[in-house]
Amino acid sequence: MNVLLLFQKGGPAMWPLLLLSILSLTTVLERGWFWYQLLRNESKIVHRLLDAAADSDWPQALEIAERNQYQPVSRFLGAPLRLEVPDPELFRLALESAADEELAAMRRGDKILESVVALAPLLGLLGTVLGLIQTLGNIRLGDIGTASTSGVSSGIGEALITTATGLIIAIGSLAAYRTFNSLVVGQAQVFRRAGNELELIYRQYWLKLQNRRPISPV
Repeated sequence: MNVLLLFQKGGPAMWPLLLLSILSLTTVLERGWFWYQLLRNESKIVHRLLDAAADSDWPQALEIAERNQYQPVSRFLGAPLRLEVPDPELFRLALESAADEELAAMRRGDKILESVVALAPLLGLLGTVLGLIQTLGNIRLGDIGTASTSGVSSGIGEALITTATGLIIAIGSLAAYRTFNSLVVGQAQVFRRAGNELELIYRQYWLKLQNRRPISPV
């Protein structure tokens, strides 16, 4: 049985399910491309930026961050570097603010997938119930056991098509949702490690600056 025939047999409920499947697939493809681009060169950028910071070459570190603005980690690490010699607390605040913004942006599309996971099985069940109502409504008590009821089993089978379709869409969307959420958790760990290392480097640099300042005469 081909997909088109299944779609026709599923009834009107297949149309909203088709819409949900397109919405889910579009979101998955967009988020998949986003994560592919993000993970491809992230570690190299982080290492180069931190190496420049460790050498106290802050202009070079900022230049690396600016050149890779398409990467969330570059925008995150570059946020405090744009400040004019901030104190360590302001440096840390800039990191935390940038991290919150970038991690929130990484969750784009989650609400769509959550909605699809919730709605698809319900729409599938609704289509099945409507199909059963139509199938069983055509049966008269006097016809039970006669040849006129021979098509009931096939009608019930067709009514279950929407339930199966809704479950397939929901399962696929849930798998994608869990995968993307695990990637966000992994990025939070990357941000934490890189941010802590950059903050530590800057605090050491700040202490050296303070020690070099001449003591003003009283």
